[in-house]
Amino acid sequence: MSGQIPVKIDKNHLASSARAAKEGRGPAPVHLWDPPFCGMMDMNIARDGTWYHEGSPINRANMVRLFASILRKEGDDYFLVTPVEKVGITVQDAPFVAINFDISDQNGDQVLTFETNVGEYAEAGPDHPIRVTRDIETGEPSPYVLIRNNLEALIDRKSFYRLVEIGEDFNVEGTLWFGIRSNGAFFPLIKSADLT
Repeated sequence: MSGQIPVKIDKNHLASSARAAKEGRGPAPVHLWDPPFCGMMDMNIARDGTWYHEGSPINRANMVRLFASILRKEGDDYFLVTPVEKVGITVQDAPFVAINFDISDQNGDQVLTFETNVGEYAEAGPDHPIRVTRDIETGEPSPYVLIRNNLEALIDRKSFYRLVEIGEDFNVEGTLWFGIRSNGAFFPLIKSADLT
């Protein structure tokens, strides 16, 4: 999709189609829809989770939530999908930002429930793993949690620091890792030997 020239698509028309297609609360069933590709839209999601249309931020939280509910990822590309149209958008990093998490105990097991900037929630665990990538040059970590259907949230800095505070060492196939437990799963963040 890179290199394609954006086509002029009315965001209000797209929002209207999305509202008509959504049933109830939460994300729309975009995985069931197979509309024709209509081109790239001049819409992008910045690394901080801000949505932009034609260079201007979309300040209406309800509209951002609506667009987020019809977001789909295919390979490395992102689309807004309704039953009748599919438009490509640009995502700088992850489409969502995890802005907070709660810790609870379920039958003696720690469970971390993440909240995103668009009001979605996900319990970290086997179905919603946490992963960390590192910048090759700076070593700066970028932590993510899977929210739904190949769509991740970048875990914000304050939440990542909180995760590090509750982290622990765990032996993974003979190697000691520092990581996080949630919902019966352990997510390695960094080899314990590499902690400074």
